[in-house]
Amino acid sequence: MGGIKRMNNLRIILERTFRSLFLLAFISVFSFLNQGCYKPVAAHSLTTEISPSQELFEVAPIDIDRPIDALTELSLRRYGPTIQKYSERYDLDWRLVLAVMKRESMFRPTAISNRGAFGLMQIMPTTQSELVEKLGIDEAVTPYNNIKAGIYHLRSLYRVFSGSDHENRLRLTLAAYNAGLTRILDAQDIAAYLGEDPNEWQAVKSALPMLSKRHYTLHHKIWDSAKPRAGFFRDWKQTIGYVESIMDYYDEYRLALH
Repeated sequence: MGGIKRMNNLRIILERTFRSLFLLAFISVFSFLNQGCYKPVAAHSLTTEISPSQELFEVAPIDIDRPIDALTELSLRRYGPTIQKYSERYDLDWRLVLAVMKRESMFRPTAISNRGAFGLMQIMPTTQSELVEKLGIDEAVTPYNNIKAGIYHLRSLYRVFSGSDHENRLRLTLAAYNAGLTRILDAQDIAAYLGEDPNEWQAVKSALPMLSKRHYTLHHKIWDSAKPRAGFFRDWKQTIGYVESIMDYYDEYRLALH
């Protein structure tokens, strides 16, 4: 009888252990579904992925003096500290970065353009590879690293246009971010050839349409290759609209955010 009793007790213990393990496994899976990679894309894209190597950095509180759109306000809660951190590090106005982000991706961290530009700052694949190497990071696709890389890239472009005053420099930087640096340098060459100031955005803006193939006779007079270094350019209207829309957002944020 004693042996049978011991066997029954062992069976009860094993059954209880099995039930406990089953319950623990169920809880783990349920938690994983809510927090891990099984989230729907839309839900996953709302999570800012934080690198374990992030260092502490003092950021200023954001004061909202005027109403802003709900999407901007939500994005400030998610990405505001990261934007402020790297804007301060690379000496850019964080509200300009916010304006670029709104125009580029409408604050969608998984946005992809038809040319392959990715993330909040819409960085092209080739530019991503260069920035990853320069910054010593593993990738530039997670929101944290994408913001860091995008701000660094903006600042690098800003340094190129040192001959311009601040306002013209901002517009030339934005144009280069959109169309590519060499494209804007080509437009500066045309402006200079026509006797305009290549450090003025208005002169470069007027020169951008002249990068199209229909102005090939002008190109023969400027470049030995008889064409712009970055090739012919047809999307000048898009670049001009891009600069103007970001500056509009920036003006709005300068009034509303401090």
